[in-house]
Amino acid sequence: MAGPAAGLWLFERREFGDVRAEAAAWLEGFCAPVETGVGGDLDFRVRDATALGPVVPDLADLGVFFLSEDEEMPAEDEDYSAFPRPPVQGLVLGAGCSGPANHRMLDHLALALAERLGALVDFDGVLGYRTPRDDAGDEALPAGARALVAALPGRVVEVPYDTGGGERWFRHVGDAEFLAAWLRHPAFRLVT
Repeated sequence: MAGPAAGLWLFERREFGDVRAEAAAWLEGFCAPVETGVGGDLDFRVRDATALGPVVPDLADLGVFFLSEDEEMPAEDEDYSAFPRPPVQGLVLGAGCSGPANHRMLDHLALALAERLGALVDFDGVLGYRTPRDDAGDEALPAGARALVAALPGRVVEVPYDTGGGERWFRHVGDAEFLAAWLRHPAFRLVT
């Protein structure tokens, strides 16, 4: 079963091979093996999480992680008007397994890579709530989510997109400062 994933949005195009090489050189300091997998993805297993800070999960519960290029970025149905210019490239950072330990590690990896690459983080949903895609019309969820993210430092924006059911919904996209605050927030532990 596939685990959680986060997007990394770049606003200046880079060759994915260069991004992969830069990420691999950094990851080799605390991950093994670090390999180019099928389709050019970077696959790795975290072996020493101290490089990511003191609040990381038990390594025994972790699976393989990957970094790939997002071929669908930028998306035609997303509204990027909250940004000075739209993103030009996306990366996907994902965990091969689900579970709280993989989710927490993914978010710490996303923070470190966002800082290294100058990227924004696409949380692929509304933070603080598990939101079914077909509940796009429920205004109670967005109000609670807006209050939660407004209380944290950094920048986070709502990016509207089309749902499969023809409605509009939104996802949160934030900077590294926001993600660092989110990782320390009690609500983060409730959703992982």
